[in-house]
Amino acid sequence: MQITVNDEPREVHARTLGAILDELGYGKARVATALNGFFVPATQRSLKAVDEGAVLEILAPMQGG
Repeated sequence: MQITVNDEPREVHARTLGAILDELGYGKARVATALNGFFVPATQRSLKAVDEGAVLEILAPMQGG
């Protein structure tokens, strides 16, 4: 299915947020996720269904300051 990941169109086969993160190579990386503008906690990713056309933001923590 076609979704947008960090402002770029992507084709994915997985149907849950957790599986999409695995498919995109994030695996167990510590990231924050927002699906269609709403924060999704790590504990809910494996259950969160993703539909065609969804907009996913994946943010990695940054160090420094």
